[in-house]
Amino acid sequence: MQIAVLTFDGFNELDSFVAAAILNRLRGQGWEAHITAPTPRVTSMNGVTIERQQPLDFAAKADAVIVGSGIKTREIAADPLMLGRIRLDPARQLIGAQCSGTLLLAKLGLIGDLPACTDLTTKPWVIEAGVEVLDAPFVAHGNVATAGGCLASQYLAGWIIARLAGTAAAEEALHYVAPVGEKADYVSRALAVVQPFLVPEEVARTA
Repeated sequence: MQIAVLTFDGFNELDSFVAAAILNRLRGQGWEAHITAPTPRVTSMNGVTIERQQPLDFAAKADAVIVGSGIKTREIAADPLMLGRIRLDPARQLIGAQCSGTLLLAKLGLIGDLPACTDLTTKPWVIEAGVEVLDAPFVAHGNVATAGGCLASQYLAGWIIARLAGTAAAEEALHYVAPVGEKADYVSRALAVVQPFLVPEEVARTA
């Protein structure tokens, strides 16, 4: 599985890095989560500059895409040229958005009139875009999911793994990153958030 983690200038490190790290726990099964950006280098909201692993057009070819958030997302959402470069297909791909990434999905027409999740700062902008915002960390409608709050990136990663490799694989990946002494409770709670949005065969499927 090839996964694009869309990461723009001013990105939130927790959104991009946590999701990518959890997804790459399945590297042994051929999975690769790539930091995907419109420019060769991007600088985070806290001044960390990184080199992208894939260009933005990789997103159109990926099996799954996570749209990360950042302090410049509102500018990106108002830029028709940049939006035109983000080509996603929910009929073929799993698509997730983290916090202000939900605003980009709304502007791309991928949410429609369905309720979504986002962070508290972005909430008024998403509502302004015509989307109902839930007081919840995660929701999925078919192949499109949204999450609210930096640490909700675990739910996006867990959802993608459960959808494409089964809940056993998601449990294993989340167990690895969970705090010692809290692993069972951590995994149980994370899966409880994701499982209502899985179909029975995905819950039963093993890695």
